[in-house]
Amino acid sequence: MHDRVLIVGAGPVGLVAAANLLRHGIPVTVLEAGAALSTESRASTFHPPTLDMLAELSVLQPLLDQGLIAPKFQYRSRAGVMATFDFGLIADATRHPYRVQCEQSKLTRIVLERLSINRNFEIEFSSPVRGVTTSSGGAEIAIDRHGKTEKRSYPWVIGADGARSNVRNSLGIPFEGFTWPERYLVASTPFDFTKVIPDLVSVSYVADPLRWFFLLQIPGLWRVMFRIAAEESDELALSDDFTQRLMSGISPEMNSVEVTHTTLYRVHQRVAGTYRKDRVFLVGDAAHVNNPLGGMGMNGGIHDARNLTERLADVCYGRKPEKELDRYDAQRRSITKEHVEKQSIQNKKNLENPNEFGARLRDIVADPQRTYDYLIGVSMIGSLRRAEQFG
Repeated sequence: MHDRVLIVGAGPVGLVAAANLLRHGIPVTVLEAGAALSTESRASTFHPPTLDMLAELSVLQPLLDQGLIAPKFQYRSRAGVMATFDFGLIADATRHPYRVQCEQSKLTRIVLERLSINRNFEIEFSSPVRGVTTSSGGAEIAIDRHGKTEKRSYPWVIGADGARSNVRNSLGIPFEGFTWPERYLVASTPFDFTKVIPDLVSVSYVADPLRWFFLLQIPGLWRVMFRIAAEESDELALSDDFTQRLMSGISPEMNSVEVTHTTLYRVHQRVAGTYRKDRVFLVGDAAHVNNPLGGMGMNGGIHDARNLTERLADVCYGRKPEKELDRYDAQRRSITKEHVEKQSIQNKKNLENPNEFGARLRDIVADPQRTYDYLIGVSMIGSLRRAEQFG
């Protein structure tokens, strides 16, 4: 049996898990199905407590150098601004009172560059894990090597292999939840929306009962996410004319806007039946997926990785018994069910009901304590605090 912790998947969650284990001196092997790190932008919002965690791993400054600091976010309707919130109001609760907008693919390269000089770290690309068999003493994995199966055993395995996780599926762990009938279209453009939308900040949610959208600025680009109704076909949604119509719906001044990339995807709300089976654990999208409004997916996965690896380090060094690892499932799965899933669903409902949501926002901004509490919640500081109450 190998004497290393195995991590399946070299996305941001898997590599952060590796980085924290190595910080504690625990050897790590990462197996990645792809031939290289993914170049997909996907998640691009890093919340304040996540930035605190990345700072402890000494990978934050390069992310700040490549990203865009967003100290404020706002909610709007078609008529204008409903509320703007400033993370500076919760500076007593975090060392980084702002969001950072940067593609997750940049973080993975930053982390891998740092880990590559550590002699306790190894990564193998083009190594998809096809199956896992677990026991109380470890786990055997089956790796696809150019059509041939190679088997290895490890004392601990962390499945960070995404929403279609082979680790989760091979262990027969259910992925409970549902898929929304709508899809989301994300269009990237170098067009500067501040030229046509007054008082716009770099993170803006625009509520509308028929066609809400979300504006997110990253260095050099704006990403726009539109709701695509169930009756609108994939072919229609991905057509250039349709994207241009959506853009012109934001402002009539936006005719023939350059669009550099579009992605259409289905949106799920699912949580694994358990995050632990013997000595195998699930983190990130392998454990939970939710709609992206609020940016809780990748951030929640990084919080999973930190929670699990801190406990695993204590167990590996004999500071705590193995039953300590049950607290990972109790805390992180519970907070996903009780907070992240409910909040992400509510975020979607808010944008579909601008009148009701606008009235609630006016009540929040009128009360300093409610404003503070609201920022603690949307920053995910609150969910981390509440996790400690479970297990």
